[in-house]
Amino acid sequence: MDADSIIGAIFSFENYGELLVLVQNSIWAGAVLGLLGGLVGTFVMKRDLAFAVHGISELSFAGAAFALLIGADIVFGSLIGSVAAALLLGLMGVRARDKNSIIGVIMPFGLGLGILFLSLYQGRAANKFGLLTGQIVSVDTVQLQVLAGAAVAVIAALVIIWRPLNFASVDPELAEARGVPVRTLALIFMVLLGVSVALSIQVVGALLVLALLITPAAAALRVTSSPVALVVLSVVFAVTATVGGILLALGGRIPISPYVTTLSFLIYVVCRIIGSFRARKGINGRVVHAH
Repeated sequence: MDADSIIGAIFSFENYGELLVLVQNSIWAGAVLGLLGGLVGTFVMKRDLAFAVHGISELSFAGAAFALLIGADIVFGSLIGSVAAALLLGLMGVRARDKNSIIGVIMPFGLGLGILFLSLYQGRAANKFGLLTGQIVSVDTVQLQVLAGAAVAVIAALVIIWRPLNFASVDPELAEARGVPVRTLALIFMVLLGVSVALSIQVVGALLVLALLITPAAAALRVTSSPVALVVLSVVFAVTATVGGILLALGGRIPISPYVTTLSFLIYVVCRIIGSFRARKGINGRVVHAH
C-alpha cells in the first residue's frame, strides 16, 4: 500500500455531510461518554487506579466476548464483567501491593477468556475486532437513552459521594480518623468505575479504554492544581477527544480508537509542555526574586 492509499484510508471526507447526519446519535453518545470519563478519571488519578482500569477492562472484554458468543447483549455482558472485576478489586485489594498483584492476576485471565470466547464465535470478524478496538456503530435512540441513563446514574452517585470520596482520596488515614467510611466509599467507587469502563469500551474498545478514563485527567493535572479546574479540564479534554475522534473517523476506513487515542495523547503532550514551561518559569521567577 502506497502513501496516498494509507492517507486515503485515514482521511477521506467524501460524502462526509451525508455520513454526519447518520451518526448524530453516536456523536451524542461520544459526548456522554466523554463527560463520564472526564469526571470518573479525576478520581482514578487521585486514587492511583490507572492499573486497575486496565484490569477491569480485561474482564469487561471477556464478558462482552461471552455475550457475543451466546447471542446476548454485548453491553450487558461487558457490564457484568466490569462490575465483577471492580467488586473483586474493591473487596480484596485493601493495600496497594495486594491490589496490584490481584490486577496482575486478573488481566491475563480476563484477556485469555475473551480470546477463547472470540475464537469460538463464528460470526462477523468485525464484531470481534470492535470489542478490542472500538467502532462507530449506528446508535439508535433507544441505545442512546440507555447509555445516557446509565451515565446519569453513575454521575448522580458520584456527585452524592463527591466530598467524602475526595477527602478519602486525598488523605485516607485522616478521613478514616474523622469517621469517613473509607472502605465503603472505595467499594462504591470501584463499582462506578466498573460501569464507566464497560460503557467506554463501546467507543475505544477494551484495549484502549485508558484514553478516556486516564489520559484526559492526567493531562489536566499537568496544567492545574485547582480541584474545580481539574474536573472541568478533564471533562473538556475527554469530550474533545471522543467527539473529535468520532468526527475524524467518519472520514476514514479504520476503527475509531486510533483517532480518539491520538487526540487524547496530543492533548496530554501539549498540557505536559505547558506544565513544564510554567514550572521552569516559576523556578526562574523565584530565583530572580531571591536575588
